[in-house]
Amino acid sequence: MRNIKEVLRLKYQIGLSNRQIADSLRVAHSTVSDYLQKAKAAGISWPLPEGLSDQALESRLFARSQLPAKKDRAQPDYAYLYDELRSFRNVNLTLDLLWREYKEQNPEGYQYSQFCENYRQWLGKLDYCMRQEHRAGEKVFVDYAKGLSIVNPLTGELTTTHLFVAVWGASNYTYAEASLSQDLSCWIGSHVRALDHFGCSPRLIVPDCLKSGVSQACFYEPEINPTYADFAQHYGMAVLPARPKHPRDKAKVETGVLIAKRWILAVLRHRTFTSLAELNAAIRELLPALNGRLLRKMKKSRKELFETLDRPNAQALPERSYEYAEWKKATVNIDYHIEIDRHYYSVPFQWIREKLDVRVTASGSA
Repeated sequence: MRNIKEVLRLKYQIGLSNRQIADSLRVAHSTVSDYLQKAKAAGISWPLPEGLSDQALESRLFARSQLPAKKDRAQPDYAYLYDELRSFRNVNLTLDLLWREYKEQNPEGYQYSQFCENYRQWLGKLDYCMRQEHRAGEKVFVDYAKGLSIVNPLTGELTTTHLFVAVWGASNYTYAEASLSQDLSCWIGSHVRALDHFGCSPRLIVPDCLKSGVSQACFYEPEINPTYADFAQHYGMAVLPARPKHPRDKAKVETGVLIAKRWILAVLRHRTFTSLAELNAAIRELLPALNGRLLRKMKKSRKELFETLDRPNAQALPERSYEYAEWKKATVNIDYHIEIDRHYYSVPFQWIREKLDVRVTASGSA
């Protein structure tokens, strides 16, 4: 306790910061803050009264702790605050307004500074992926993981599948399915089925820099695969690839992949599947349980958060699902026709010898 006087002297006579005082006296920064807060609460100012002993100073400083404890203040609902701030970011909702509403209901509650500090401490205890405050309805993160194997019932040959995972930014609501490859048609097909499952679409789709979705990993402006861009345009979305060497960009989906492995692949690990359809049927059965589990810190499930955060702020789906299409180069012949996969299509004669980008759908039409 001999440091109390020195803390007060260094603070009010010398003008050092709390951290400088802590470094000077070789004590914890929190100890300095505690002494100064207690001195302020006890009405102790500098310079100290002449002849005030260390023992008398200590008694005055810590006398408040010996008083009967006051009734505990009403604790704010931090999960509610978190949801409100994410849901209404578009109207610039602030902690100040939420604190005022809290004080109206709890006049003896925390003052604003302590209210904010308590919220920050609660926020710090959330999982890292949950702390990223994504706008409700704004983003879906997508990626692949290694999936389970399918057994050929005739030959016993094993085929390893790929687990596609899509995770909403605000709610962590998750969709997963298995595919036989990561080629473009499987990649797009999984996206379409994910959006059909969600019943709505985000404004941004965030893939890792996968070859199926991004032609090359560029730091500033990734060249989006034209088919992927066409798919996104159909749903009124934009593609925003995760940036290389920016782990925060990938944290959401990497956590989603981990959860999908834990609550889907691990559960199914001892089962034998002989077809992709059988495997995906088993995955679909487990999705409600995955999304229905309560998140301990939030006290709500991914499904509940999705229904209250992402879905109300997401975009409606178009009337028809996206039909897979590829883009090809073609040169217009002198008979003003182009050849695509041994089929010929007429174009305006003014385009003779022009090079065209041709969109070819899965049904074969151009």
